[in-house]
Amino acid sequence: MGGKLEAYISCPPVLVPSPGQYTLGIDAHDPNAVLRTPLFQLERAEHGFWAVPLFPIQWAPGTDLDLVGPLGYGFNLPHNILRLGLVGMTETIARLIPLIQHTTQKPTSVALFTDLPVPMLPASLEVHPLASIKDELSWPDFMVIDLPLECLAGLRDVLGLAHGRSLACPAQVLIAAPFPCAGLAQCGACAVPGRRGWKLACEDGPVFDLNALRW
Repeated sequence: MGGKLEAYISCPPVLVPSPGQYTLGIDAHDPNAVLRTPLFQLERAEHGFWAVPLFPIQWAPGTDLDLVGPLGYGFNLPHNILRLGLVGMTETIARLIPLIQHTTQKPTSVALFTDLPVPMLPASLEVHPLASIKDELSWPDFMVIDLPLECLAGLRDVLGLAHGRSLACPAQVLIAAPFPCAGLAQCGACAVPGRRGWKLACEDGPVFDLNALRW
């Protein structure tokens, strides 16, 4: 999806992350495996979930995984959203797919702004080039943005917002960053600038209220 590999993970329901959360996985029998891979939910399944890894994986079908999670904070969308704007700035839109699926049974209009390839999705979904978001900021009453940590500083340019100007609607942002310690050592690799000091995407996020960050 958008050039990103998907993987079906068979596991107990308690290990399935909610949209925006992540579960860490590692090959249980690979002596050379050191770092766990963050796995985000693409879609729930009967005995596990379809996942999109944050980084490329070399797991073969049937690989026995050691899973830890779910970890972090996921999306928390209001129930009364009428116009949801989704902005995909990473290498995949997969982490936003659960939000699209969640709104199919509600009277919610959804627009996706991205330059990535888009798979077969509900016909009601509007897809626009990323650059067009500058002209549509007044449309959504709630916005969700998926972007790499290194792109946070340039988000104002993408949205066409002058310094100090805020969005007209509430927004949440999923920060894609390395999680080498998953909050256990506070290594700082995923440090995000917050309005009240630094945050760690691995434990304070990876989903944040955009207004809680310095951007």
